[in-house]
Formats: sequence, C-alpha cells, structure tokens
Amino acid sequence: MQRFIEQQNIARFKHLLSHEATEVQRRLLQALLASAQRRLALIEASERGTYSGAQIVREQLFLRTIPKLTSAFQREFEAASTPLLLVEPGPGLHIVEANKIYAAATMIDASKVAGEKMFDIFPDNPNDAAADGVANLFESLNVVATTGQSHAMRIQRYDVRDANGVFVKRYWQPVNSPVLDDSGKIAFLLHQVIDVTERHVKKSAA
Repeated sequence: MQRFIEQQNIARFKHLLSHEATEVQRRLLQALLASAQRRLALIEASERGTYSGAQIVREQLFLRTIPKLTSAFQREFEAASTPLLLVEPGPGLHIVEANKIYAAATMIDASKVAGEKMFDIFPDNPNDAAADGVANLFESLNVVATTGQSHAMRIQRYDVRDANGVFVKRYWQPVNSPVLDDSGKIAFLLHQVIDVTERHVKKSAA
C-alpha cells in the first residue's frame, strides 16, 4: 500500500510541476517530489533490492547462496586506485565490502559496514529537503541489474556523515557496474565513485 501511495504522490507532484507555478511553489513541489522518490526507493531497496518479483520468488524457493569473492578479485578490489563499494543485489542491498580508499572518501569504518543495508549507512542528508542521492543511486543500480551493463551517473550531490554523525557536503561522479559469477549471472553490484566536490564548487562559483 505504501508503495502505491508514493507512486501516486510522485505522479501528482510531477504533474503539478509540469504546469505553471510560482518559483516558491516549484521549490516546494520539487522538495516534496524528492522526498516521495526517496521513500519509494527505500521501500523498493528494502523489499526487493534490484530483483524483479519473479527473481524474488525464485530466490525464496531455492535459497540464494551469496557467491564468494575469488582471491584474484579480492586483490584487485583492495588494490584499486579508485573508491569501490561492493553490494549484494538482493533485498536490502547489503554491503559486501568497501575498499580502503572508499572508506576514507566516505568517512566510514569498512570493518563495521559489511552486512549493513547500503541506504542505512548512506542515507540522504535530512537537512536537505531536495536531496535525491538515494533515489538516483537506486535507479542507477536498477539499470545495471536490468541491463547487465555499467551505468555512469551524472555528477551527484550525496552528502556523507563524518565521525560525529554530521553531514558533510559532497559531490560525486558515480559509475555502477555488474560483477558476474561463473554462469554469467549478476553476483554483485560494484559502486565506484570519484569525489569531485572541489572541482564542482569552483565551477559553480565561477
């Protein structure tokens, strides 16, 4: 029911935005739309991850065994020069592992996030009414799971929490990719980011 409500809210806000409105009204509608899209993404991520309904049924009938990382992949993942996060594509979008560079860039303790839901560790900044990081990232991961192809996102503002839990403004250039098992099926989703905050802020100020 909640999914249906959010879908209806999204359609309504988009419809209202497509008609004439004052700038104040547009800002309010955009904030309401972002909030509804975030709630829907969290519902979908929690209940099905990037799986379709049919996939969930199959996994429930035949218990899914999460593939193990090969030693070669593990070495490449840890030695990568870019921040990488590995995510399990099923319901919850649980974090498998973060490399050291990703942990440093996002100010997390890699040893404490494995097994946690991705959007529990990386929620939208509650102080930014228009925050759309969760919704846009979930949409991109869905594209990867559906097409089996990598998907490069536009520069995305996605604030992260420091050691004191305070949200810090960050802009990223994310690329999401599939990691296939021996049978060619998607075993994991690889989330790669480059911190472009300094460059983006300078460009915006120019």
